[in-house]
Amino acid sequence: MDVIMQTRDLNKAYTEQVTALHDVNIALERGELVTLLGRSGSGKSTLLNILGGLDRPTGGEVLINGTHVDFDDRQALITLRREALGFVFQNFNLIPTLTARENVEYPLLFNYAGRGVREKRALALLEMVGLAERANHYPREMSGGEQQRVAIARSLVGNPTIVLADEPTGNLDSKTSDGIFELMRQVNRERETTFLIVTHERELGKRADRSIKLLDGRVV
Repeated sequence: MDVIMQTRDLNKAYTEQVTALHDVNIALERGELVTLLGRSGSGKSTLLNILGGLDRPTGGEVLINGTHVDFDDRQALITLRREALGFVFQNFNLIPTLTARENVEYPLLFNYAGRGVREKRALALLEMVGLAERANHYPREMSGGEQQRVAIARSLVGNPTIVLADEPTGNLDSKTSDGIFELMRQVNRERETTFLIVTHERELGKRADRSIKLLDGRVV
């Protein structure tokens, strides 16, 4: 088993009375597409934020590629997010004043990639997600499904080994949602990128390699 990401006895408490995660132990294998299921308030987004280095646990540990994530090392967390992880959000989080190509390119600005390299990689990814002809369009000129495709392309621009997606179909109609899931599955198979997808849609869970379910901050 080639484990690429795992948690060991992960806990997250906001106060003595409010605990979001209780001794969570999960493991993702390289190349898997896994859904994280649970009702609102079950701890799904909290877990995803910790796995992505956007929040810190109050106990336990996270390992990526067998290496312990040091939540006290800010620079190491930045490097982790830049080199190993991609993120897709429910609300797309595109920059409205940038075109689709510029949005996809944006993370590479922090990798000091040259303009030619940025443009070439962004255009290749936009073609992969079926939006080559929309490269110079702004978010306001695109549908919700198109914006999410741009967001998926952006999540892949740094060649991450893992993509963390938080309710990526939550704001989309059922047909568009289906297309976005199939796109993530395509990327997963063609690039062997590991996906962990937070969703409340059980039907999507049935189409994943497997599902992890959270209830009141515990894996069930």
